Amino acid sequence: MKNKAKVGILALGRTTFDVPYAEQMLAQAWQTLNGLNIELVGEAVLHFDADSALQALPALKQADLDLLLILQVTFTDASLTTEVLGEFSVPAVMWSFPEARTGGRLRLNSFCGVNLACHALSRAGIKVQTLHGVPDDQRVVQELQQLADAAAIVKRFKQAKVMVIGEHPLGFDACNYNQQQLTEHFGVSVDRQPVLDFIEQVKVLPDSVADQPYARRAKDFANLAEMDQTATRKTLKVYAALREKAQREGYNGIAVRCWPDFFTDYGCAACGALALMNEDKVPCGCEADMFGVLSSLMAQWASGNAVFNTDLVDIDPQDDSVVFWHCGQAPIEMADRDGPVQATIHSNRKLPLLSEFALKPGRITLCRITQGEGKLRLMLAGGEMIKAPLAFSGTAGTARLDVPADLYRQRLIAAGMEHHTSLVYGEHRPLLRKVADLLGLEVIELT
Repeated sequence: MKNKAKVGILALGRTTFDVPYAEQMLAQAWQTLNGLNIELVGEAVLHFDADSALQALPALKQADLDLLLILQVTFTDASLTTEVLGEFSVPAVMWSFPEARTGGRLRLNSFCGVNLACHALSRAGIKVQTLHGVPDDQRVVQELQQLADAAAIVKRFKQAKVMVIGEHPLGFDACNYNQQQLTEHFGVSVDRQPVLDFIEQVKVLPDSVADQPYARRAKDFANLAEMDQTATRKTLKVYAALREKAQREGYNGIAVRCWPDFFTDYGCAACGALALMNEDKVPCGCEADMFGVLSSLMAQWASGNAVFNTDLVDIDPQDDSVVFWHCGQAPIEMADRDGPVQATIHSNRKLPLLSEFALKPGRITLCRITQGEGKLRLMLAGGEMIKAPLAFSGTAGTARLDVPADLYRQRLIAAGMEHHTSLVYGEHRPLLRKVADLLGLEVIELT
């Protein structure tokens, strides 16, 4: 996660409790907050009444927050919290502090204030996250950082623009989407363009736009000159057009109807263009798979790494391994450099340009915003990409998942999952679970 989340802070208390102790807790919490990878908005001031707290709101509103954090330092009634959170559309979290069991008075009664507020908020249809722990509790610190990072991802979705070029192929229901649902749930803006219109735009571009990406690919693929040069340069013109469109219009990702149109109407494979876009961290999904692009954006924002939108194409229960593959779209940072890394042709259409290499070993996270069973959910899974020869032409990796291979197959089918899954290196499920929670998505754990 590269962008610092902007977190607004509002600390609440009452003078009927132990004020010096409350201020000490606030100072310790503020010190912890200063150590997080976030941008703090607000002051280390304990607000004892509504007037004081409400005066702090304009500065918080103007800051364009990712997350609002209420420090429930002592007990308060729910009225102020309900009023404050009704003013903000960003995710919110309330932090309460434990009480020492001394046999004497409750010095803070912090948790009871959160409990009271969350009940009132639930009746108003407002959901908040909660934390409970002393200011230096590392479990709380880690969860708060994850919540801040997740809130920043949710905000990025609301600001995101995605392009869909063409319609998904007939029978590929996994790649359809509901525009209204997409906008209401994620806030993503979507533009559309017929695929043949886009191809016509590519055709009229000067051939010179392929020069720079050709030089880039020649450094990566020693055999690039062995490919059909006319078709290869056509693929690289497609990349130049996609890149220019993304830069000019501010698209975060592009879903492309890759076949059969680029083969039949232009004479090249789109795969190599999509691979380059993935390497540029503007995820491009084939088969006009909108949710594939959004899933890759989510994984990319959570990890900071490029993402591969894959098919699960082989399961071996005896070897307890599976193969993730797609024609030749994996970002080159995923390549196992101990094996061949080269250019190739599409296995069915026999046209370039595609990348070809086995995926490197390492921890992987799989995710997919799924429409299976007619509802939006987030699928998560984890495993290890293992060192293995290239299983199938194009870009492919052999993995051992965190559950037996055939059990994964059964769970995948039972959940009604799509055939595309976004794959990223590293363990990112804890953060992705937080993102799902903030988006109101049920999580399906396949491993």
